Amino acid sequence: MDDTGAKNLPDELPIFPLTGVLLLPRGHLPLNIFEPRYRAMVDEALKTHRMIGMIQPRSCGENLYEVGCAGRIIAYEETNDDRYLITLEGVSRFRVKSELELKNGFRRVTPDWSDFEKDRVPMDCLDLDKDKLLALLQQYFDHEGLSCNWESIENSEDEKLITALAMICPFDACEKQVLLETTCCRERAKTFMTMLDMAVKCEQCGHDPDIQH
Repeated sequence: MDDTGAKNLPDELPIFPLTGVLLLPRGHLPLNIFEPRYRAMVDEALKTHRMIGMIQPRSCGENLYEVGCAGRIIAYEETNDDRYLITLEGVSRFRVKSELELKNGFRRVTPDWSDFEKDRVPMDCLDLDKDKLLALLQQYFDHEGLSCNWESIENSEDEKLITALAMICPFDACEKQVLLETTCCRERAKTFMTMLDMAVKCEQCGHDPDIQH
């Protein structure tokens, strides 16, 4: 059975609101779950469809952005101090149609999957300019104090590479949301390269980027 098919996407989805955390289709996101309400959320997901929606709260607090990404629990471990260590694999973005009543303290929504059917179809090539990307990444990573396996980056498929980089690069919450809401992987790659280029240029000028969306 194809668990990522549209017929297997749930009509109700528990959500984990988390600022600055991005999950994308086919990306892998490790999470350390310790709050009781979110342990209850994981318990509920494991009993049903194993899916959790990652979504960012807006700056005003309880209000959410309209678009998030659902991930399926593909790894699960309990620790001796009552934490859950899980990994989500991104399945599809969703739009919040409505919010449901709390259940055991965690939030739930009715998701609308209809705008994101292409999320479940991988793209082989995004026409990346790998040389330009590597040059920008080296400057950006040096400034941010990040390290990476450059050989792995050079050998990665385009979509996997952009998905992983978009998720790990420390862009601000608004920029992460822009990357999430881009129409497709190809547009996300273009947007990511633009953000990276602007960040590097601002670093060279000696001030922080002020990217408006």
